[in-house]
Amino acid sequence: MCGIAGLINLDGSPVSPVILKKMTDSIAHRGPDDEGQWIESNIGLGHRRLAILDLSSAGHQPMISADHRYVLTYNGEIYNYRELRKELESKGIWFRSQTDSEVVLYALAYWGTAALLKFNGMFALALWNRKEQRLLVARDRYGIKPLYYAIQGNTFAFGSEQKAIAAQPQFQRKLNKPALLEYFTFQNIFTDQTLLEDIHLLPAGNFATLEFNKTGDPKRNLVRYWDYRFREPEPSASKQEYLEELDRLFKQGVNRQLLSDVELGAYLSGGIDSGSITAIAARQFPYLKTFTCGFDLSSASGIELGFDERIKAEAMSARFKTEHYEMVLKAGDMERCLPKLAWHLEEPRVGQSYPNYYAAKLASKFVKVVLSGSGGDELFGGYPWRYYRAANAQSFDQYIDQYYIYWQRMLNNTQIKQLFAPIWSDVSHVSTRDIFRDVFLIHDNALDRPEDFINHSLYFEAKTFLHGIFVVEDKLSMAHSLESRVPFMDNDLVELAMQCPVGMKLKNLSEVLRLNENEPGNKRNQYFQKTNDGKQILRDVMARYVPANITQVEKQGFSSPDASWFKGESIDFVKSKLLTNNSQIYEFMDRETIRDLINQHVNGDQNRRLLIWSLLNVEAWMLEAFH
Repeated sequence: MCGIAGLINLDGSPVSPVILKKMTDSIAHRGPDDEGQWIESNIGLGHRRLAILDLSSAGHQPMISADHRYVLTYNGEIYNYRELRKELESKGIWFRSQTDSEVVLYALAYWGTAALLKFNGMFALALWNRKEQRLLVARDRYGIKPLYYAIQGNTFAFGSEQKAIAAQPQFQRKLNKPALLEYFTFQNIFTDQTLLEDIHLLPAGNFATLEFNKTGDPKRNLVRYWDYRFREPEPSASKQEYLEELDRLFKQGVNRQLLSDVELGAYLSGGIDSGSITAIAARQFPYLKTFTCGFDLSSASGIELGFDERIKAEAMSARFKTEHYEMVLKAGDMERCLPKLAWHLEEPRVGQSYPNYYAAKLASKFVKVVLSGSGGDELFGGYPWRYYRAANAQSFDQYIDQYYIYWQRMLNNTQIKQLFAPIWSDVSHVSTRDIFRDVFLIHDNALDRPEDFINHSLYFEAKTFLHGIFVVEDKLSMAHSLESRVPFMDNDLVELAMQCPVGMKLKNLSEVLRLNENEPGNKRNQYFQKTNDGKQILRDVMARYVPANITQVEKQGFSSPDASWFKGESIDFVKSKLLTNNSQIYEFMDRETIRDLINQHVNGDQNRRLLIWSLLNVEAWMLEAFH
């Protein structure tokens, strides 16, 4: 796991080693173990190394092929690299290290971009072909590892983080107002835009090429080499066959990701995903180190009283005999970490991410690699109260209308217009409904039955919500030089999940479909609230590893009790950041609208915790990015 960066001067002028080093220095936290720069005329590649496999100097990057034709800078882990290495060795290729990086280099040299489909793991990479003067940049199937790029003037630049690109002295930082509108609609960015103009995020499952003296725009050369395909199988196997295959592939996926030459641990919440991963990993590592963040609930109320999962995590730690570590977050912890968090995160994405920052900080004190449960919900239907809102749609347009309304996570269209009144003339052309709809452009489901619409929803959430989680998880783990791995995203396990029947994931589907539009609201609304529905087949398999009081509870996200804190202990902090004359957000947001929205939360009229968090995060980001 590492950080990568690079430059091409499109006018042919030589790359400055000083500038390239500034770029790699800006992401030194991603790779404190080694650094390297390679420059040839108008191209430069940079690398920061976090040594995980083969800790020797043989893993130094940028890495050059034996024939000196290819130069690679790579960030990630390929869990099937040993199998690929044997295959390449049978072709006569000789290796000098035990790293997966060298396997990636020669796999790309031998198979070209077809190698990307052979990789089972997470990666962002750049490969320079010296003979053909061509740069290849690529990102893994699911977007676990980010890769940004930008063209300004005569310079093409890329990096694992935006700050590597912005480290160029000539780079002009300018707020991307349409992207800001997109974020405050979805609490996420679905397009390839970022909050800085000209910087783009290479889409997951894509590669792009840049050929010197041809086109300078990699967007014209984007190729999607993989995409999710959630489908009802025809014909379907029996439930027992799915159960046994899911069990086999889950254990295989976890065991594949245990390879490491440094110490490895696991996050352990009170849920089935991290608990089941820990159960399998603990079989291989006696006294596996596990980590939990809990919350001080002394001032919490309502559903937030259930947000602390330490008791369940401690019970599972005792069951699996792990070496367990915990920390307790209080209201003031958000305030303390916000400037650093905003710098590392670069732009806000889904959720209130500061608990993840502290979880990674805790784990990094003991291990360099940690296993995470991300992906289980999105693959196996963990959010049924979302999918059921559009399960009875009669057409694609009706589905979009119903689901789009739900996914306006913070503000609806009317409120957005009020919030951005000072800059509305600059963003009025942005149609967030079209942005939402465009997510489905290449998911060509035949929408003939409710299961098809639910598979559409699973596709949407994997492409957007899960991708946002991965961006956050990467930034906040690497902030502490920690590699985070996600066993649920093993290729074979994902393939099974995508063709697993919806009826095996959701237990209340038939009841929802029988609902009459005239049913009393309370009866209908029970299916639009959090329940222990969802992930049914996964729950059945995980019951083999974790107790029933874990597998049968309703879904609980990793959330802090900020709805309470923003009314009480943190209210003075909120006011000092968002309701003063010095607040940066009023350069583009309406002051009275923000005041009214915050008052709605304080008065208990609306739960605006996500909005308040997002405003705080953007305020902190503005200070970091422009001052």
